[in-house]
Amino acid sequence: MKLQETLEDFYTVKIKGMPENLKKEIGHFNVFKLDDYVGSTCNPLPYTRKDFYKISLIVGKNKVHYADKVVTIDDQALFFANPQIPYSWEHIDENQTGFFCIFTDAFFSQFGNLKEYPLFQPGGNPVVPVSKELAEDLKKVYLKMFDEINSDYAFKYDVIRNLVFEIIHLALKTQTVTASLYSKSNATIRISSLFLELLERQFPIESLSQQINFRSPSEFANQLNVHVNHLNKALKETTGKTTSQIISERIVQEAMILLKQTNWNINKIAWCLGFEELSHFINFFKKNTQVSPKNYRVTEIV
Repeated sequence: MKLQETLEDFYTVKIKGMPENLKKEIGHFNVFKLDDYVGSTCNPLPYTRKDFYKISLIVGKNKVHYADKVVTIDDQALFFANPQIPYSWEHIDENQTGFFCIFTDAFFSQFGNLKEYPLFQPGGNPVVPVSKELAEDLKKVYLKMFDEINSDYAFKYDVIRNLVFEIIHLALKTQTVTASLYSKSNATIRISSLFLELLERQFPIESLSQQINFRSPSEFANQLNVHVNHLNKALKETTGKTTSQIISERIVQEAMILLKQTNWNINKIAWCLGFEELSHFINFFKKNTQVSPKNYRVTEIV
């Protein structure tokens, strides 16, 4: 079972050709029309992690499987995918249109930290419904990307980066819940961002030899050189959740992904997630999901 789809896989299977700049240090970016990759003759997108980011404008009825969640798109929406979380989507009807762009972490090196945006965080909501009017505006942004990428302008990739950020901020402005985050003090936001970045560095789990290093609030507080109560207060203010809640939710999410996506022994999965005793992992998983790891795996189609 393949755990990750690489850019090379994407181009080999979907595009039937490899672009020349795929391995350049500048990073990689490309933009496509969704219409060319949907319909009755197209294969469904497999549930895997990708090693690249993807932002899609989807117009049509779809069902997105993202981590342990399923989200239905009835009309039009933006979908933000990141390398940490596996996803797939199924087209419910054949009346599909839209656009998508793909890019690597390196493409935005020194141009901002994408992981700080809620849209790319595992606990965030990657599906953003948009109005017909906003969908038309977003369509124009994607068409500008096509114009730039096909141009000879020396700084075209800087323009494209700005267009990507334009989409991100248009999406954030439609999610009113993000307003409360940015109304907090800079120090509070900074501590929360550093914590989330440290948490996410431990994921994804991609091999049986990989084990997370930090699982308790005090371990994270020590790494960030702050008192655990201070960390808890900052996270409570910015997310509405305690440090323990956020850690538990992320570990449960990764456990669900591994149980669904791999055929690894449950005991091995428990070890990778920092549990030395299988019984502790089973109790932890049942407490947070009301089902045992074994039963969860049985009920999920891998």
